[in-house]
Amino acid sequence: MNSSYKIGSIMGIPIKVHITFLFILPIFALVFATNPQPYGFADIGSPAMTYGLSLLTTILLFVCVLLHELGHSYIAKGYGVEIKDITLMLLGGVSSMEEIPREPAHEFKMAFAGPLVSLIIGFVLLGLNIAVASSVPSYSATWVYLMVSILATINIVLAIFNLIPAFPMDGGRILRSMFARRMSYIRATHYAASVGKMFAFLMALVGVASSNLWLILIAFFVYMGASEEDKSTTVTVSLEKYKVGEVMSKDVISVEPEMKVEDLSHFMFENKHLGYPVIKGNSLKGIVTFTDIRNVLPHERYAVLVSDVMTRDVVTLPPGASAAEAFKVMTINNIGRILVVDGDNVKGILSRTDLMRSLMLLAE
Repeated sequence: MNSSYKIGSIMGIPIKVHITFLFILPIFALVFATNPQPYGFADIGSPAMTYGLSLLTTILLFVCVLLHELGHSYIAKGYGVEIKDITLMLLGGVSSMEEIPREPAHEFKMAFAGPLVSLIIGFVLLGLNIAVASSVPSYSATWVYLMVSILATINIVLAIFNLIPAFPMDGGRILRSMFARRMSYIRATHYAASVGKMFAFLMALVGVASSNLWLILIAFFVYMGASEEDKSTTVTVSLEKYKVGEVMSKDVISVEPEMKVEDLSHFMFENKHLGYPVIKGNSLKGIVTFTDIRNVLPHERYAVLVSDVMTRDVVTLPPGASAAEAFKVMTINNIGRILVVDGDNVKGILSRTDLMRSLMLLAE
């Protein structure tokens, strides 16, 4: 089931809404509707007006979050980084980038762009409210003044919160870019992630002491984000030292498209591999994995052929590609192996196991 849905495109970047966003939208609206001024609309008028303004404020708030992410994306695109999409979800927005710029100055500018956009939005809205209220005294008692004030405050708080030096917030990337000026990228990531984990631990303590469930949830989110950033950066940078042709398995065992699924299941058990290229003559027809055959009912496996269940759109890489690129392709496509092809010839197969074995040897 697709968990994200495209709602439009800006600067050539697909804008998506995650299913969790649809859950958080009414929750935010309810919070605004049940809180009194100056943080909500509980005492603004009729229930219909209260909930209508609350929903409108929530939507405008996530528009501001989208602008925050577009700030990151605009700078990143200027450095040649491909932006796959921007997704609005439970805890805000996420820009899905092909890669984070390694140049410290580039990463600093890209990371700071988002909070800067939020600060600009916040202070511009605050300034407009003050300017209009000073010339029209009755304006400060209107719902427009209240809504603009709420949006201005949240944007400023959002910018400050994102500048906390902890992954996956922007402050974590800013901190890494500063460390990376004086040390290797992996060490810079490790130190920045350690600082992030410390902040997560402190947030969790405050959350427990104040019985604040949201703060505990954010602390968990920050800790996991810091850990994942540290791990993925170490893997990616380390694998850049290898070529696909150096770490792939060269003894490729293939199967034919006419093989029955029942025979393939026994073949997998005997050869201890969970994926095989499907080759007819010298022509690559597809790839078949354990995932493809496990949904075939046992009594149907004598009648179903490999060609019926194999994946025809095969993801391949040349032997000269970097192992880091292979890892990225596997992650993006959520696959466990890639065929290594030179022209029309299958030269090998590269699995996640091959990549992890290379990392272990490099560590030793």
